Amino acid sequence: MALAKKGRGYVEPNPMVGAVVLDSAGQLAGEGWHQKFGGPHAEVFALAEAGERARGGTLVVTLEPCCHHGKTPPCTDAILKAGIARVVAAMSDPFPKVAGGGLAILRAAGVEVEVGVCEAESRELNAPYLKLLRTGKPWVHAKWAMTLDGKIATRTGDSKWISGEESRRRVHELRGRMDAIIVGRGTVVADDPLLTARPAGARIAARVVLSASGQLPEKCQLRATAREVPVIVYSANATKLDGWAADGAEVVPLDENESPLSVILPDLGRRRFTNVLIEGGANLFGSVMDAEVVDEFHVFVAPKVIGGTGALTPVGGMGFLRMADAHALDRVTFEQSGEDVYVHGFARSDGTVAERTTPFPP
Repeated sequence: MALAKKGRGYVEPNPMVGAVVLDSAGQLAGEGWHQKFGGPHAEVFALAEAGERARGGTLVVTLEPCCHHGKTPPCTDAILKAGIARVVAAMSDPFPKVAGGGLAILRAAGVEVEVGVCEAESRELNAPYLKLLRTGKPWVHAKWAMTLDGKIATRTGDSKWISGEESRRRVHELRGRMDAIIVGRGTVVADDPLLTARPAGARIAARVVLSASGQLPEKCQLRATAREVPVIVYSANATKLDGWAADGAEVVPLDENESPLSVILPDLGRRRFTNVLIEGGANLFGSVMDAEVVDEFHVFVAPKVIGGTGALTPVGGMGFLRMADAHALDRVTFEQSGEDVYVHGFARSDGTVAERTTPFPP
């Protein structure tokens, strides 16, 4: 599992996979992980390091070995050629071209196969990959920074900076492993963000703007850099964004009678985006929380108090009428982040519930 995690941000839309080879005496002979999309799989690295010590040994792997020709040859061929006697896999791979086929090939060749060791941990590790396969939608992260009294800006809209330097560094690391960073029109107008990872991370995220009205600034950082880093704008008034399109942005029209999230998330999934990050603001967070599409939360709480009834809170929208219905997170951790506290947790649902018809920010 630890080896597999080294591939986070580099391998998507593939899964993170780690592998270890034990020789016939049960001693560590080789290890590897899937290092980048399109590159050799974890088993290949582990078998190469083990060499002849792999013969008669055991391969332990976090996911069923592949059995098809894709960007690389089948791992089952390499396993059989190396003379592995036993394979222990955490889980089968639901990818249609594998889906138990790799394990069947190994068993048919006389290899002892055991499946299900640490399966829950493996599924948790690759939850975004599994969701994309199952639903056609990416794993949705939500990130915001707020004060102790739950504000994301003063009543005048000033928000720089709520969180400290260490928290901002963590956010850039998070951006660096995303396929897309999503904001609403209000954030573009108020903050003029660049939405890039600085320094650059493993991935270059597309900057996604959601605007029902199509009323976006004529001049802003996103538009000015659209030819350098992808910008995708979803709008029910796409004709108002011809200037953005001329400057290199991709403008995707929305039907004003459709629930926007029911269109946007599947579209990002068709692009094979595995992880997407929503950065706000309050109207957009209200829409996605009302629609219950967030899978993972990253919240930075600063030891500051702003006050003011007119100061914005992180999540707008309709909300719930009863406290008993409020979103409650699972696997919550609290970590010091400079002077701030980083709260990390996961939605109790898996993000596959049907979206409500939620008003979309203008």
